[in-house]
Amino acid sequence: MKVDTKLTTDGRTLVGVADETRAAVADGYDGVWSTESRHDPFLPLVSAAAAAQGVQLGTAVAVAFARSPMTLAQTAHDLQVLTGGRFLLGLGSQVKAHIERRFGMPWGRPAARMKEYVSALHAIWDAWNTGAKLDFRGDFYTHTLMTSFFSPEPSEAGPPTVYLAAVGEHMTRVAGEVCDGLMPHPFTTERYLRERTLPAVQAARESVGRSAEGFSISLQGLVVTGRTEEEIAEAVRGTRRQIAFYGSTPAYRPVLELHGWEHLGDELNTLSRSESEDRWQRMGELVDDEILHTFAVVAEPDRLGDAVRARFGGLVDRFSFYAPYKHEPRIWRPAIDSLTATQ
Repeated sequence: MKVDTKLTTDGRTLVGVADETRAAVADGYDGVWSTESRHDPFLPLVSAAAAAQGVQLGTAVAVAFARSPMTLAQTAHDLQVLTGGRFLLGLGSQVKAHIERRFGMPWGRPAARMKEYVSALHAIWDAWNTGAKLDFRGDFYTHTLMTSFFSPEPSEAGPPTVYLAAVGEHMTRVAGEVCDGLMPHPFTTERYLRERTLPAVQAARESVGRSAEGFSISLQGLVVTGRTEEEIAEAVRGTRRQIAFYGSTPAYRPVLELHGWEHLGDELNTLSRSESEDRWQRMGELVDDEILHTFAVVAEPDRLGDAVRARFGGLVDRFSFYAPYKHEPRIWRPAIDSLTATQ
């Protein structure tokens, strides 16, 4: 199992990206991912690529519908060449309000649009890498013009690996049909992955005549750990509240329903819309120990790696630690060593 980390650029400048990447390499991480929030998701990876030659670099995630397939294809192609084939393109759809009101871009039929979007990327990359004529015509995107003046040099490593972030069944199937990997939402469980997510991927792959071999699952999984009782108690509180926050979202209800906890989703949603000042604390208190241990891997630092492998081994091939509480970054070192020792 490969172990990844995310750049902590939120609220900061990008000046420290190179140092942060070098530290990630020293800690033993296999991949470094950049997010799209306060900063562009691609720009930090230029600094990261110059700082580290051994790790893979990716976006987790870049908002696809905020960009034309052509502009994103060019950026991704350049990063693939710059990194010598180590770039991983993680895409996400975002939600209607952000696409229309923040980015000023069209929204509609997101699963169908995403399938066509990724197909357009591959058509563009194929034109650049093989010299094939660009003739992509779809319901949402059309790309039929490419001259030598605008064609970059081919990528010796081929096109980037494409991951797709997905929550529901429709987007999960898109990942299986046209992508190389899937990024499940952190609000998932071992059972949901095994009984819902992976079968949907398998069915999608079979529907287009592709096997599941080589398809990657990259999970940012909730974890609870600490070196002292006080640290563990704080980690538990933070993780309960994060589970409650996700559980209040109607789109994530299928995960709760699978476990027979749909009533919890109703309670959390109602409470989240209240005007109570302590609603987030009260929501966290609704997440009991059974729910906590189902959604999060709970273990001391020196046992965390074995616990992650016991739960997700054979289900995911890339893992990153999702810890919604204050923690010291090096607390993950024993787990990293354990998880990467069997690669």
